[in-house]
Amino acid sequence: MSDTVVLFENIHPLADKAFEAAGLSIERHAAALPVDDLHRRLSSAVLAGIRSRTRMDRAAFDAAPNLAALGCFCIGTNQVDLKTAEERGIPVFNGPFGNTRSVAELTLASVIMLMRGIPMRSAAARRGEWMKSATNSHEVRAKKLGIVGYGNIGSQLSVLASALGMHVYFYDVEPKLAHGNARSCASLEELLAIADVVTLHVPSTEQTRGMMDKAAIARMKEGAILINQARGDLVDIDALADALESGHLLGAAVDVFPKEPASKEEKFVSPLQRFENVILTPHVGGSTLEAQASIGEDVSGKLARYLALGSTKGAVNVPEIEPGEIKPGRARLLSFHANAPGFLTRLNETISSTAANIASQQLQTGNGLGYVASDLEGPLPEDFIDRVNALEGSIRARVIRP
Repeated sequence: MSDTVVLFENIHPLADKAFEAAGLSIERHAAALPVDDLHRRLSSAVLAGIRSRTRMDRAAFDAAPNLAALGCFCIGTNQVDLKTAEERGIPVFNGPFGNTRSVAELTLASVIMLMRGIPMRSAAARRGEWMKSATNSHEVRAKKLGIVGYGNIGSQLSVLASALGMHVYFYDVEPKLAHGNARSCASLEELLAIADVVTLHVPSTEQTRGMMDKAAIARMKEGAILINQARGDLVDIDALADALESGHLLGAAVDVFPKEPASKEEKFVSPLQRFENVILTPHVGGSTLEAQASIGEDVSGKLARYLALGSTKGAVNVPEIEPGEIKPGRARLLSFHANAPGFLTRLNETISSTAANIASQQLQTGNGLGYVASDLEGPLPEDFIDRVNALEGSIRARVIRP
């Protein structure tokens, strides 16, 4: 198997520490590559690391026959064909907590700047105009902040906003423990009707895509503010532009867009560019050095641990197992297989046909996939992995030793 990890999109150098400790050679690329170059670089990779611009579709996985696991050095995994990865027994890891603080801080900063009308006043000052007026300029204290999605980012934003004296309301499709003075709303409609500022912190799913359409924006309070620093397909941008044009909304902050430039050479175009009461940022919510360092350390550690021990803890597409350290004198058999009756029996019969003994075994299944870790004592024949891979239902197997 190849001993190379290929990293794309300028992943933080702190990631190298875990890979070097695992004895891997590291190949780095500062940006997302064109498809042909991407496929060529993946051809010898045992591990790969990407961020949001690299698309890992079926063709990319086809080009990576040695790929054991994939790391998304970001929160989202929308850029990955997770089904194909699952079918091939390739765990996909991400960093769901690393940029939580960075996004929450940017959101709170956007709230303050928009409530004070700073973007419009800054634009006027650059033109030589002196807009020294309190019109549409407010303190955030005692204002109502509506958070849609009360996960890692939403809940941390809740704490920060509460410390400033804001009244926090949130809506989530799952029951969540409120932090500070936050209060749960029974519906999105309830939240939209009461919030002075609405901010989105949900993933892109069938339920959330287009959730802030013309009708939803119309339900917001007159003079309210909308912030989207989550996913680009949550908001109907044309409907938002209409609401800003009519004055129904006082302002907006948008960090993510339905269509984003593939590179810095491609021009960014949006109907929101004509508004001076809108903060537009180029998908930088989580782009701080601190966040990238945290994600680099987190995701690289998960990849290295999977390679060395078979741990799938934190994987987004396969059953999670944390088998722990391998005791001296043992070998660990790791097997992805179709989740169907009889495979474990066939596997254990194959092990029993050798001189090895099963010292311990863990199995987890989910959807159509099963994953089993078997610690074995005793010698294994040279064709052992071939025997396991030949079993009915087997997807991918490997043996690791301490």
